[in-house]
Amino acid sequence: VRLLPHLDLLTRVATTSAQRDAAAKPLRAGLVVGALGVVFGDIGTSPIYTVQTLFNPGNPHQVPITEANVYGVVSLIFWSVMLIVTLTYVTLVMRADNDGEGGVMALITLVRRLGGRSSPRLVGMLCTLGVLGSALFFGDSMITPAISVLSAVEGLKLLDPRLAAFVVPITAIIITGLFAVQRRGTAAVGRFFGPVMIVWFAVIALCGVRAIVAHPQTLGALSPIYAWDFAAGHVGVAFFALAAVVLAVTGAAALYAALGHFGRRAITWAWLGLVLPAVVLSYFGQGALLLDD
Repeated sequence: VRLLPHLDLLTRVATTSAQRDAAAKPLRAGLVVGALGVVFGDIGTSPIYTVQTLFNPGNPHQVPITEANVYGVVSLIFWSVMLIVTLTYVTLVMRADNDGEGGVMALITLVRRLGGRSSPRLVGMLCTLGVLGSALFFGDSMITPAISVLSAVEGLKLLDPRLAAFVVPITAIIITGLFAVQRRGTAAVGRFFGPVMIVWFAVIALCGVRAIVAHPQTLGALSPIYAWDFAAGHVGVAFFALAAVVLAVTGAAALYAALGHFGRRAITWAWLGLVLPAVVLSYFGQGALLLDD
């Protein structure tokens, strides 16, 4: 209740963003493709390791593979993606841009600029949260490339266990190459990786559909009741499972951070039109595979 007088700050942010959207340039397909190549490389590759981490027998906090747990975990992943990425970032946070720029530092600047008539205590609290968010974003940026690439290259061990010794060297080479290309700028990265990510999302979506067709009952996990029953009925297991479920939304901050490069509409179209359906189908397909075997 004490914060209600300060809601004019949020109102002014939303109004300013709406005015800019009305005067925005027409949406171009190239921006959408570029956004796919730059923005969604992290969250788009989360299906490689999220479900595996949860049900991996080598995990000391492994979730037992039962039908109820599979439904609960898939439902928990789905609703985490919908609430954190679609609702929080795409619907709300991306509207709070600083002259078209996004990212945590832009948000701090926006709060200081528009908070002149607000309580200094409120502005100070929001800036402190912004600094904390910056620290979390830097930490995520450091560990995510290693986790994503390493998880992908580890697939070589499934083809031939003798390749295990080459996993780390290959990962190091790929990451070095990626950063060498990245310094050429966002446009070059987007042009190269955009088509690659389109193929990637199409493949994981088709794989998910194939598994779902064999076990269509998996779609029942769309109900949040399964996520609630899993969290409430297995508190100890669910607590540690959340540490892995959050892997499904790593990279969500990139949507806001890349706002100045591609614009809100291009990122929104890319997310709703391709990325979200593809990752959701992949997670449900993996759930179906677990029910089958």
